[in-house]
Amino acid sequence: MDELKDNKKGFTSARSSKHWQQLQMLAKQQWSLASLFAQDANRATRFSTQAGALYMDYSKQCIDEQVLDTLLQLAVSCELSVRVEALMQGAMVNTSEQRAALHTALRLPDTATLKVEGQDVVADVHHSLAQVARLSERVRHGTWRGFSGKAVTDVVNIGVGGSDLGPLMATRALDEWADTEIEVHFVSNMDGTQLDNLLRHLNPETTLFIISSKSFGTVDTLSNAKTALSWLLATAKLRAGTEDSVLRRHFIGISANSEKMNAWGIHPEHQLQLWEWVGGRFSLWSAIGLAIAIRIGMPRFKELLSGAHSMDEHFAETDFAENLPVLLGLLAVWNSTFLQVNAHTVLPYDGRLSYLPSYLTQLEMESNGKSVTQHGNHIDYDTCPILWGEIGSNAQHAFYQLLHQGTQQVSCDFIACVRRYSDKVPNAPLQQQHELSLANCLAQSRVLAFGNTAVADIACAKADSEADKYKYYRGNQPSTTLLIDELTPHSLGALIALYEHKVYVMASVWDINPFDQWGVEMGKQMAESVHAAMQHEVDEGRFDTSTDQLLRHIKRLS
Repeated sequence: MDELKDNKKGFTSARSSKHWQQLQMLAKQQWSLASLFAQDANRATRFSTQAGALYMDYSKQCIDEQVLDTLLQLAVSCELSVRVEALMQGAMVNTSEQRAALHTALRLPDTATLKVEGQDVVADVHHSLAQVARLSERVRHGTWRGFSGKAVTDVVNIGVGGSDLGPLMATRALDEWADTEIEVHFVSNMDGTQLDNLLRHLNPETTLFIISSKSFGTVDTLSNAKTALSWLLATAKLRAGTEDSVLRRHFIGISANSEKMNAWGIHPEHQLQLWEWVGGRFSLWSAIGLAIAIRIGMPRFKELLSGAHSMDEHFAETDFAENLPVLLGLLAVWNSTFLQVNAHTVLPYDGRLSYLPSYLTQLEMESNGKSVTQHGNHIDYDTCPILWGEIGSNAQHAFYQLLHQGTQQVSCDFIACVRRYSDKVPNAPLQQQHELSLANCLAQSRVLAFGNTAVADIACAKADSEADKYKYYRGNQPSTTLLIDELTPHSLGALIALYEHKVYVMASVWDINPFDQWGVEMGKQMAESVHAAMQHEVDEGRFDTSTDQLLRHIKRLS
């Protein structure tokens, strides 16, 4: 892998290939989904594929065989296969921070072998997972006791960004698999609202806090942790508990910075390791997933890892033409860069996936919201679209109006589970609700694609007179539909890994680094300056006139 070490110089830019120019020319055509389907009776079969429990239909994308073939050639021209190998083998793919990005190593089986700079990564990962198993089982079995000797009943994960969104999304998605009475809660907001509302309902004697922060220096996380410690100490003092006892019995730390965990007071036995090569938004597979393991148990957490690993293997080994992450990523590039479809929405028709859109918003926009290549050149093409989403049935009553009749083109991912409630005592009303949800999923993607022609036999579809123009559905909104056989830890792991690899494919074509996030740093630094100014009289001209004025207004009311 030595030839992969210097990726800044070693990879070819897709921007310079002839296939890029071909796609620019193809994008100028008038693309009509209705016409594409009318011309090809086998279109749905031609533009669909499957990997394990995930079935993907992308026939409602504005592509034809020529576009798909050119996109696949574009992937070859930017050496995507070499880039994938570099990712999997621990090469320096995070070029700006000079390190690997080994989230795939977090789900390797213990029989695998992977050494990075002489270090046995697999052994390190499974040592950490053993610690996760040990601590989670202590909590689940009631042997973890608080300062007063009572067993833990509630666990609060304090984190922000990937340290919150990942475990929150997965825990809620798999809550049907929970086999413990222990409740798991999540706190991320720095203003204290979430924590304040939560602490009103928890018992300090039976509450355990997980502080999740790669750097153990994130102000959002540490401000919440400090408040939690004060809350515990206020009760502990009444029960003759000491601060050392509270810290040891009520806090677990997860970080790559053991020195800061020690300084904060986290007991060494309750410290779980992260590594610099794990980005926060890719970290739920690591000890950051402790909250998930507590809720569903370590065997099921390992099924989650196994599902992700199965998608890793599919990504690394499958021909690009049948490769789900490759296809999903190339379609995103086609829409955003060439068709200028600069908005994308994720629409899961399953309430268990309610936090998936928020998770993917960070995963994609923090990763690929870049305007400089890995060579340091300013980009003159569109990269990551604006992404948002919501449970499909809620979205229908919120923003589908814009999707159907607005002026913006928006690409969509519809996600649904085929089987649900089938393994339980027959419950006809719930099964009917599930069928209704599936029907809405398919119906909405159809109407978005074909507009009024999808329901030409319905009176409201006709808009012949001026008075009826407001009923017009223009259609031609591109979408992909992902069907999951059923939602399990394994299939959820595969789904999340699919989107992780989609991000990498997009970044590879755009020649950007998806593993850093320098765009969030300046705001943090400026916040420190503004916070310092709040403690003193505002110096005229210290900031801009707007910020100075806002500070004066705040200080008058404080």
